[in-house]
Amino acid sequence: MTRLIFATGNKDKMREIREIMCNTGYEVVSMKEAGFDIDIEENGTTFAENALIKARAIAQASGCLTLADDSGLEIDAMDKQPGIYSARFLGHDTDYDYKNNYILDKLKDVPEDKRTARYACAVAAVWPDGREEVITEYFEGRIAHEQKGDGGFGYDPIFFVPEFNKNAAEMTPDEKNAVSHRGKALRAMKKIIEG
Repeated sequence: MTRLIFATGNKDKMREIREIMCNTGYEVVSMKEAGFDIDIEENGTTFAENALIKARAIAQASGCLTLADDSGLEIDAMDKQPGIYSARFLGHDTDYDYKNNYILDKLKDVPEDKRTARYACAVAAVWPDGREEVITEYFEGRIAHEQKGDGGFGYDPIFFVPEFNKNAAEMTPDEKNAVSHRGKALRAMKKIIEG
């Protein structure tokens, strides 16, 4: 079976990716599972640019079809921060509990209608022949008033999803994959890969 490498070392992300990208005819592996431990500098100014930087680096090193994503949280009341810096927001090693509490504190006086936010996800694919595709999708919601739920990861405990009337961290993996930014982008990319 031909390998499809996903340029990430994040186990939580790989679980989501494998659930969605199954039945493509490819063996889906992380870059670490494929034997690549490359430190890729994400110096793009958009999610799409960063996803392409990662996918190109691993595709060039491996000669395999490579996918990569870049995603983050955009909070309207914070001028779309943390955005492309979501993983590095408040420092590389800062845990998400601290980040989430920081955001809740910053938005404590912001009214409900101004707490709009979205997750954005760009998924890039680079084929061995140099062909490239990028899909960007969004997951709309609001910043909650408190952390809830122990599922998901990152900012999920403070991301309220109105259509489910719960925070993303309270959603089942199936519920989340059906509507999430990454789920939508991966399903769109899966169609492209399957031709």
